[in-house]
Formats: sequence, structure tokens, C-alpha cells
Amino acid sequence: MFFPVITALQAQEAENNTNRLSPRELTIPPSPVFDMMGVTPSQVNRTSDIKDFKVDWSFKSWKLSPNLAIQSQPIWEMLYHRKNLEKYQAASGFMRKLASLDLSIGSVQDENNDRRIGFSTKINLYREKDPLMAADLYAGISEQFQAEKENLEAQLSQLKMRLDSTSDILSKPAIREEIRATEESLFGVNTRRNEEINNRAKIFVAENWNANSLDIAFGRVNSYRTDSSGSLKNLRLNRNTGWSGWLNGGFGLGKRILVSGLVRSSWYEEEVDFLLRNTDTGEEIQERAVADNTLLSVGMNIRYGGPLYSFFAEFFYERKGIKTALEALNEAFKAPGGFEVVGTSVNWNVVNPNSIAIGGDWRINRSVIINYGMRCGFDKNWKFTTFTPIASIACMMR
Repeated sequence: MFFPVITALQAQEAENNTNRLSPRELTIPPSPVFDMMGVTPSQVNRTSDIKDFKVDWSFKSWKLSPNLAIQSQPIWEMLYHRKNLEKYQAASGFMRKLASLDLSIGSVQDENNDRRIGFSTKINLYREKDPLMAADLYAGISEQFQAEKENLEAQLSQLKMRLDSTSDILSKPAIREEIRATEESLFGVNTRRNEEINNRAKIFVAENWNANSLDIAFGRVNSYRTDSSGSLKNLRLNRNTGWSGWLNGGFGLGKRILVSGLVRSSWYEEEVDFLLRNTDTGEEIQERAVADNTLLSVGMNIRYGGPLYSFFAEFFYERKGIKTALEALNEAFKAPGGFEVVGTSVNWNVVNPNSIAIGGDWRINRSVIINYGMRCGFDKNWKFTTFTPIASIACMMR
């Protein structure tokens, strides 16, 4: 009894919201909070302007690990998501940029079994191609399928009149079959309209997947020591705990190449371990000091491919503001009278400044993309130090 009513209401709602159906993103890169944590296959990722909720998983080993990030755009959700598309298209440039305000939160377990928890906020400063502003892309679709709907409704009305008025009982099964087929066509109008919109969207994405864009982002990550049960213990003070701000942009070369760049600065407290020796007794005591430090990160990524898959090569460089552990100790600690620092004992977490990565991505469908890569780390003398394979999955929650 209620099924036909519900179906009619759903069809009417879809009809009234035709303008909400459109391509919402050219690419699906990892969440910015994962960018900041460095757990993505490429450390210089593509810019993004998602218009939906998104979930990311990152894998640096094949064991089951809850490395998860969630991303959304709250201004878009509140002001434009469930509104007619013309409202967004008529908005000022400032409001459209504000609609790209992006929030993401995430957590990963690193190679030291530390639990890292962070958040990030990002906004798009420049976008050469906005799929939601491509009004001409969908011109004529509503009129085309509205005319088809009206024609089918007229046919259905005539068939029902024939069924009620005919006295030939042998012809009634054929008329009922025509009514059934016409009703199926009528209920399929919205589906065919959506397919047409998606087909045009694919053309737009294929033509503009490497369009020029620029994002600015800011975020915070905390890294905690954990016990065997996963409970959070004390906060680690190193490059994995701190604030970060960065610019991420890219430009296309032809139809097959995208060049992306990143500049990021991080502010954090750095633990320095050392031995303090009593000059009278020679006794040595393990001590620790905390110094304020910064980390500058820059990188370039070159991608070749298209909207469905691409391959990349990347160079990434990092440099601490205070370059040596001894310099950091001198900034943060002064030995008391009768004690001296054992110079050879001073140490901290070393940052290998150079890394090279290769990999790619595969956009399985409009909602899911798989990213993969292999990252090689080198010290300042270009001695090979680390090799890390990484894979991630990003899924739009449509």
C-alpha cells in the first residue's frame, strides 16, 4: 500500500534535486592529516576539493592496523550540499573558497608502535577548474528527460484508459504488459538522467584531472608511547609531535603530466638525551633536555597518466632549524657547577634529509582510489638508509 507512495516521493525528490547531481572532485588524494604525518605513498600529494565525507586507510605493513583518517567540508555541508546548485554558482568567490574549507582527523601506529593522533584544516586558494561551476556541461539534460517523462506519462494514461474501456478480454493481457513496460521506463527516467550526467562528468574529469590549483593547510599531530594493550602513555617530544603549516600546489603540462610541489614548516619540541659527568667523582648520570626546533620540508612530484591511473616520481628534502643535537642541547641546557656534558653521548632522533619515491594510483571508480608507492631514504651524504613500501585507500562516502 505504501510502496507506490514512497517510490513516487523518491522520484519526485530526485526530480527536484537534479542540479545537485554533478562531479564533485577531479581527484581523490589522501586526507591532509595523513599528508602531515607522512604516511602516504607520496609526500607531495595532489591538491583536492572534495565535496563529501571521505575515509582513508594507510598501510605501511600488511598486519591489521587501525590507521584511519576522516575528512569532510563542514561549510559545504551546511550551506550548499542539500541546496540547488545555482546557490553555489551564484555565491561570491570568497564564499566558494570558504566552502572548500576542509577538516580531517586521523590516527596511525608508526614503526615504533607509537600512536599518532592529529587533525588538519585546509582551504583551497586557487582552482583553475571547478566542476560545480561547469553549468554548460549539463545544459539540456533536465529538459530532455522532462520531455521524455511527460511523453511516458501520457502513454501510460492512454493505456490505462484503453484497459478500462475495452470489452475484449483477450486483449487485456497485452495492454497490461504495455502498462508494465511503460511504468518501468517511467521509473527509469531518473536513473538514465543520472547516467547521462555521470557520463558528461567523466568527460570533464578526463579533460581537467591535472588542472592548476593551490591549497594552504595547517594542523597538529601528537605522538604517544603505548603499552602492549595499546593504552596511551607519555607524549613523545620529537618531530612526530608538533604544529605544521604548508602550501601545496600543482600545474598541468599537456593532458598527461601533473607537476606538484610542497613547502611545509613544522614547529615542535625536541628531546635531547645525554650523559652528565661529575667532574670530581667521574660519575655519569643519564639526563634529558627539551629544545624548541623547526623542520623545513620541500618536495616536488611529477605524475604521468590520466584520471583513472597515474604514475609518479618524487624528491623530498627536510632540514631541521637546529641542525645538530649538541646545538640543541646548548640552546636548552646549561651544566651546573661541578658537572660537564659528555659530548660523545649527546643524541636525538636523526632526520634523513633526502628521500626519493616512485609509485602511482588507480581510481577504481568515482568513489574509490588506491595509492601505492616505494620510498627510499638517504642521509646527507646520500647513503641509502631506509626502504618503505606504503599503500593507502581513499573512499568517498557518497
